[in-house]
Amino acid sequence: MRKITILGSTGSIGESTLSVLEHAAALGEANFEVVALTANTNVEKLAAQARRVKPQFIAIADETLGDALKSAVRDLEVETGAGPAAVEEAASRNADWVMAAIVGAAGLKPTLKAAMRGADIALANKECLVCAGDVVKAAVKSAGGTLLPVDSEHNAIFQVFDFDQPNRVSRLILTASGGPFRSWTREAMAEATPAQAVAHPNWSMGAKISVDSATMMNKGLELIEAAHIFPIAPDQIEILVHPQSVIHSMVEYVDGSVLAQLGTPDMRTPIATTLAWPERTPSPSPRLDFAEVAKLTFEAPDIERFPALRLAREAINAGGVMPAALNAANEVAVASFLGGRIKFLDIASITEQVMDRTVGQNGPASLSTLEDAIAADLAARRLAEESVAAKAAA
Repeated sequence: MRKITILGSTGSIGESTLSVLEHAAALGEANFEVVALTANTNVEKLAAQARRVKPQFIAIADETLGDALKSAVRDLEVETGAGPAAVEEAASRNADWVMAAIVGAAGLKPTLKAAMRGADIALANKECLVCAGDVVKAAVKSAGGTLLPVDSEHNAIFQVFDFDQPNRVSRLILTASGGPFRSWTREAMAEATPAQAVAHPNWSMGAKISVDSATMMNKGLELIEAAHIFPIAPDQIEILVHPQSVIHSMVEYVDGSVLAQLGTPDMRTPIATTLAWPERTPSPSPRLDFAEVAKLTFEAPDIERFPALRLAREAINAGGVMPAALNAANEVAVASFLGGRIKFLDIASITEQVMDRTVGQNGPASLSTLEDAIAADLAARRLAEESVAAKAAA
């Protein structure tokens, strides 16, 4: 019996995870028990999920919604909690597989709690590794767990990477759809609306990650994440625009072989691979029809139109607190764009301003503890808010 916790169960990844679990159950292949579910503010959906899978414990991150959650599940035999501490308690419960799908830096503490228990971490929150990659990896290793990447790109590489011979890998190729503005000019993007930015051509995702896809910061964060997950240098990781999102990423070996993982753009496939790892379990994802796809195209990314890619590479090369600063500034800028305070192109420019202000006379400070990561995150958020306020007042 595999015990499962889903951190961020009401988001798109959380819902997809439940879909995989219920599909396996319908086929008679499920052997799992849901220990805990957490949500940010969506009491109604969390309560409905509790009715579907009967967890032991559910938690809502917004402390003011604790009574509403209790009321919504008063007829169920389930414990409830509210506030950040309750979310961390959910992560601390005795599950041996934890889906880490809380968006942004908010997912760092709960993910670390689960990692320190020795759980296998299905990581859908790339910000954890971007902000504190060494800290998270050390916690997983020390407790004897396994880090299982859920992002489709890293999951693709994980499936074809030869961990026994990492020195035989010459490069990793992260594919990118290019987002909704792949063919837009900078002038057109300057007037892009939040509604246009979240309208991803291939994937169904939350607002924040959809905007990251539109700026291509999502791919930049994935570059940093890949550098932490796989034993390979950052300069051996390349990004390639692939609008069809059929090839999810590739690994090139020293003999010239290139191994790729293909599939439909449906997150239930990578979720299923981590859920059953090292075995396989059925997934309800649509199957790939090569005749219907007909052709696959590729192009180099344009770092002039999408400077977030340059910023991410600069951050991983600088090291220290810089990746955490990059992520924090981007989170603040994206939220400000979605809230109508700044323009689309301001997201990257504000992030760059924060990175420039983060570099001290002796370069970025080191980052070796959770406290370092939190301090770096808070400092960058303050700088980002200052930049947003200046943009909004201009």
